[in-house]
Amino acid sequence: MEKLLEIMQELRQKCPWDQQQTPNSLTRYAIEEAYEVEAAIREGDLNEIRNELGDLLLQVVFQSQMYSEQGAFNFHDVVDAISEKLIRRHPHVFQTEKYQHLDSEQVSELWKQIKQQEKQGKAQSRLDDVKHAPALLQAQEIQKKAAQLGFDFETVDDAYAKLDEELEELQQAIKNQKSDEIQEEFGDCLFSLINVGRKLGLSSETALLATIYKFRSRFAYIEQQAQRQDKDLQEMSLAEMDELWEQAKRHLKLQGKSNEFAAATQQT
Repeated sequence: MEKLLEIMQELRQKCPWDQQQTPNSLTRYAIEEAYEVEAAIREGDLNEIRNELGDLLLQVVFQSQMYSEQGAFNFHDVVDAISEKLIRRHPHVFQTEKYQHLDSEQVSELWKQIKQQEKQGKAQSRLDDVKHAPALLQAQEIQKKAAQLGFDFETVDDAYAKLDEELEELQQAIKNQKSDEIQEEFGDCLFSLINVGRKLGLSSETALLATIYKFRSRFAYIEQQAQRQDKDLQEMSLAEMDELWEQAKRHLKLQGKSNEFAAATQQT
């Protein structure tokens, strides 16, 4: 760790690009690296997971170095802060004589209580602390918190009916050809769809990431097949690409079953 901190200090002193960076300019890289960690874990490549975790750690080290240069805090202060927080939020681990009989659900409730105490006086609304995440996650967390306070549809069918209502309003907005209205109604549709997923016990972020991964895999298959056929993808007709898309669906489905069989064989 000390070697990495020394490398970061030297980069800030000698690398023109690193010298130009600010805490604000780097935030988007932290977000990108977090997503790349998720993708690596999803694919299961251990070397890639190790490398992506390193890239994410670099963002913490880089930000800490810049704030250290300002005299605000350094990396060791960051480590101390998270260590203290973990101990504070896990009394069932570090104060076992008092909390040793708690089950998983009680531990989760205790965590929420401690977190709420930490934020006392900071937020004016119980939803105010849900803003440091991608939009899908924010929407789902806001809905979850509102539901905990009783503001929720009773059933999935009720939530789905709301989605139908919002879709009709979007169709009307498109007919009216008003861009502001279309954007607003489109957002309402997304929010309602996320709510349906939440009522079904799904994570919208996980579901969408899985679909993105599936789309990327199928499109890569189209590119590979086009190359094998010595065709330029941009010059292919939609019908030709659609045919390859259907092939990709069948091929990747069979490949998935083959991988499952291989894994089952190894276990036995």
